[in-house]
Amino acid sequence: MGLTVTQVADSMAACGTPVHPDWVAAWEQGSHVPSDQHLFALADVLWCDTATLMGTAPRTLTEFRLARRLSVERLAYRLGMDPTEYRTAESAQRWHGDARQTRVLVEALGLSLRTLIGIMGRVGELEEHLRSAIAGRWKTYVDPVAEIVAVDPTSVGDALRTMHTEFAGFSERYMGHLVARNADARLKEIATERAVYLRRLVDHFWELMGDKGEASLYPMAGG
Repeated sequence: MGLTVTQVADSMAACGTPVHPDWVAAWEQGSHVPSDQHLFALADVLWCDTATLMGTAPRTLTEFRLARRLSVERLAYRLGMDPTEYRTAESAQRWHGDARQTRVLVEALGLSLRTLIGIMGRVGELEEHLRSAIAGRWKTYVDPVAEIVAVDPTSVGDALRTMHTEFAGFSERYMGHLVARNADARLKEIATERAVYLRRLVDHFWELMGDKGEASLYPMAGG
C-alpha cells in the first residue's frame, strides 16, 4: 500500500490503538507477534482480513477466533465462561464446554462440530469408541460418543446401531462363503471391503449424522 511503518502506526493510533513504529517493524520482520487488538487494528489499516495477516488458514481455536476478530474476553462473554477458563482451553487445545457452550462456540467461530473435534485432536478417541461399538455392545458407547461429538444421544444411537449391523454383515457374508467353500477370491474381496469400511469409520459416522455434524443439535435456551 506504499505506507511507511510510521504511517501505519499513526493510522492505528487514529483507530484507537496506539503503537510505536518499531513494533510495526518488528511484526514485519517476524521477531514479535501483535496482540489480538493490534492485529485487528492492523487489518483495518491495511484493508485486509486477519487470516491474511496470519499467513495461514486457521487450524487452531486461537486462529479461528482471530480470523473472526474476536477477543478472548468477547468470546468468553458469549459463551458464559470465565475468560481465564476459555484461554486455558485454547492453550491446551481441549474443549470441555457444555452443549449450549459448544453450540455458541461453533457458531461464533464458523465451525462445524466435525471440524471442532478435529481441532481438539479427538478424532482418534472417536474412532476408538466407534471400533468398539461396532464390534461389541454398541449401546454402551452411545454416551461416550455423544459426549465427544456434542450430538444428541438418540441420533448417535441410531448411527451406532446402523454401523453395528453393517459391520456384522461382513462376518455373516464371510462365514457364509467359507461354509459354502466358495473361491478364495470372494473371501479376499469381502475381507478387503471390511478393511475399507474400518478405514472410513469416522467418515461414515459423520455421513450417517448428515447435517447434524454441521452444528450442535441441542437447542439453545429460549430457542
